[in-house]
Amino acid sequence: MHRYRSHTCGDLRAEHVGRDVRLSGWCHRIRDHGGVLFIDVRDHYGLTQCVVDPDSPAFAQAEKLRSEWVVRLDGKLRLRPPGTENRDMPTGLVELYVAEIEVLGPAAELPLPVFGEQDYPEETRLKYRFLDLRRERIHNNIILRGQVIDAMRTRMKAAGFNEFQTPILTASSPEGARDFLVPSRIHPGKFYALPQAPQQYKQLLMMAGFDRYFQIAPCFRDEDPRADRLPGEFYQLDVEMSFVTQEDVFETMEPVISAIFEQFGKGKPVTKAWPRIPYAEAMAKYGTDKPDLRNPLVIQDASEHFRGSNFKVFARLLEDPANRIWAIPGPTGGQRTFCDRMNAWAQSEGQPGMGYILYFDRATDETTKAADPEATGVGARGPIANNIGPERAEAIRLQLGLKAGDAAFFVAGNPDKFVKFAGMARTRIGTDLKLVDEDRFELAWIVDFPMYEWNEDEKKVDFSHNPFSMPQGGLEALKSQDPLSLKAFQYDIACNGFEIASGGIRNHRPDAMVKAFEIAGYGEETVVERFGGMYRAFQYGAPPHGGMAAGVDRIIMLLAGEQNLREVALFPMNQRAEDILMGAPSEATTKQLRELHIRPLL
Repeated sequence: MHRYRSHTCGDLRAEHVGRDVRLSGWCHRIRDHGGVLFIDVRDHYGLTQCVVDPDSPAFAQAEKLRSEWVVRLDGKLRLRPPGTENRDMPTGLVELYVAEIEVLGPAAELPLPVFGEQDYPEETRLKYRFLDLRRERIHNNIILRGQVIDAMRTRMKAAGFNEFQTPILTASSPEGARDFLVPSRIHPGKFYALPQAPQQYKQLLMMAGFDRYFQIAPCFRDEDPRADRLPGEFYQLDVEMSFVTQEDVFETMEPVISAIFEQFGKGKPVTKAWPRIPYAEAMAKYGTDKPDLRNPLVIQDASEHFRGSNFKVFARLLEDPANRIWAIPGPTGGQRTFCDRMNAWAQSEGQPGMGYILYFDRATDETTKAADPEATGVGARGPIANNIGPERAEAIRLQLGLKAGDAAFFVAGNPDKFVKFAGMARTRIGTDLKLVDEDRFELAWIVDFPMYEWNEDEKKVDFSHNPFSMPQGGLEALKSQDPLSLKAFQYDIACNGFEIASGGIRNHRPDAMVKAFEIAGYGEETVVERFGGMYRAFQYGAPPHGGMAAGVDRIIMLLAGEQNLREVALFPMNQRAEDILMGAPSEATTKQLRELHIRPLL
């Protein structure tokens, strides 16, 4: 028999009854039932119930065992007594009657429990991540991660893609976040950068004629952490294709991503035909470019109902043509308590408040019946309704498709300034009123992103998305159109309120590339200096090409039903971008700094 085990803790079934068995694993749970000890032994593969009674030669040793001790157990497998079976676990029909125990690794008192799902402080969990990873939920998330990545690889190769590994030490690139810099020992005063994405390299692969590339790529960005963004590093399914249009990318990648959600989504419905929503439409209807389409609420422009009305706050706002009044429907939200709660929430978000109209059934409303016993139809109340009058309130109700018992909420001002809040309000209303179907995956392409945006801080035109994307209309559009009106062949994938992928058709013409960067304030010399490799490659026959990158961590987070990326990463950093398990970042020694020609300022 093997030194440590004849079977894993997930192997044993009824057909193994009567066999001599050796198991090794962790003491998951120990229970004393009237002098008989039950030890649930766990390894990577599962859990087996083991029994030690006072007649067993191993009983004295068993009494010394504690939670998370690593042990070897020898004994004979038997069926569990009738009525004690556990058909919810694969080994639930059998148990090991233990004859011998060897302690392989005793454990000190645990700083956090492994059994169960108790909520422990993040700092404790990350400091002792090796224990946290023993917990069933987290352990299963990491197994899921490996399975999803394997499936991605399989499906990409089946679609004709080749996997290549691009360099980790590279040059700094304007990807929209801060670079992690690595000082060069050989070249004093110079630095490598860790790649924010393999963007330039994958385009160079297309120049080199490889046609279809993919990679499960590590990416590094020195940006502030949040629930849907890991600090420091993350992984993406990076893709590039030659001789393709935007439509070709969609037709290739949509089945791959859909299949991943179908395979690992635990039976939840997945969008069959993804809608394609222009960026401007997404912002106007949902207040975000990553809409949660499980939420049925659609924002609508209600400005005309307030123009010239007696509700002077909104009427005066509309004297500025840049201002609008957006309405958010609230089905079933027509209670004063809910509306007051939404108003208080809006104020907590830095807004002056949130206006609303309550709709009610005039025939059953006591106040209305007292004044008019024959009253029928839908009435409206609240400060806004009282000021604009019943006809305008009814027109708003009809536009939003509301009925008695519903409410309408309003956001006013310049949409450029309030659009994010409007999106948050739509999410809040849909969630609080339980309108969101949480048991499905709703995917969509968001298309037609603006090529440029106005940088108010620097008073200049800036790239709004990926600087390497092809503008719609090409070089001619760059020369003749207002930059802020230009749309790009850029697209995102949104799923359940998260951006899970981003991509574009690339600008592969050197003259168009120079012009695109010139509009953003970069001269040709800057392009040559910062993107010299790609600029040179474009001079020697560049195929039209495009691709995308899907966030591996976010996809797995959605599939696992988690709310935070740290629940699906092996050894994540904390909110201050610290690895408190390994002690990073740490101070360098004087010798290391001297070799790198660095003198600390502090």
